[in-house]
Amino acid sequence: MDQLLLIAFTAVQSRAIVARTSPAASRSGASNSVAGLSGDRGQTTAEYALVLLGAAGVAMLLLGWATKSGAIGKLFDVVLNEIVGRVK
Repeated sequence: MDQLLLIAFTAVQSRAIVARTSPAASRSGASNSVAGLSGDRGQTTAEYALVLLGAAGVAMLLLGWATKSGAIGKLFDVVLNEIVGRVK
């Protein structure tokens, strides 16, 4: 699951870089200033927001599953027992 989020995040990053460094923008004389990218203003922010919403959705599903299955309690017991075992 982490790999999927990393791939999505990388895709968003590469699209933002391509938009800022495209040859078409260089040929037209547009710079990387805000005026040169006025058509793309906010696109990267919107893409980040969508990725964050997707990650939050996956986290909520995982949390719901872990709560219903008792996995959180088991994990807490294992961690607590390990800590107590190391202190003794």
